[in-house]
Amino acid sequence: MTSSVTTEPILQDRVALVTGAGKRLGRAIALRLASEGSDVAVHYGKSQQEALEVVHEIEKRGRRSIAIQADLTRVEQIHDLIARVAKEFQHLDILINSAANFLETKFGQTAEATWDASLDTNLKAPFFCCQSAAPYLTQSGSGIIINFADIGGLMGWREFLPHSISKAGVILLTRILAKELAPKVRVNAIAPGTITMPGDPPKWQSDFVQRAPLARTGHPQDITDAVMFIIRAEFMTGHTLVLDGGRTL
Repeated sequence: MTSSVTTEPILQDRVALVTGAGKRLGRAIALRLASEGSDVAVHYGKSQQEALEVVHEIEKRGRRSIAIQADLTRVEQIHDLIARVAKEFQHLDILINSAANFLETKFGQTAEATWDASLDTNLKAPFFCCQSAAPYLTQSGSGIIINFADIGGLMGWREFLPHSISKAGVILLTRILAKELAPKVRVNAIAPGTITMPGDPPKWQSDFVQRAPLARTGHPQDITDAVMFIIRAEFMTGHTLVLDGGRTL
């Protein structure tokens, strides 16, 4: 006689909010979380159609989902976003702050508007998402926050000065919030190098291959695997996981 063991997905019946989930890495993360058993709130800024497509794909996986629009540079809209997620799903266990911009601007060419756009989207928004979500994540008892920095926050790119500063801020924000929200909420970050997707300019890959010891760019699965590792790593908080093929060595 043989016995079969049914293993539930690791995130069975947990609820996640992924910001910027209509496109690129946010989309990949949302779909991976759903495949692992989580219900997923899909935040979007302007990509409504893409966000609805992600919701449809999540529902095909047998999980609940909803698309919610919010301008994350406005704190009142962040509060409304978190409140809608809590009302729809009754709880919140995982917050993934993946929404970001990537604005090229050098020191002498940096205008106030570009500075504000970089810092507001990449640093202010994650902070207030964390602040607003913290009570729900704490109530969960095993809440998880994953912020997205990138290696610009470690290396400091002259051509992307405000962006690099904003991402360095995300790294420090992660460390501070890990202390602030412990022990009921773990806070970690991921700092990717170049991640390429179908349709990206070939020069992105060729340039990165020359710079990274592993001689390839990253792929969405590299990121979603890292997200799942952090979720499973119950003794890790305040850490920034660098996924760059060795570029920062």
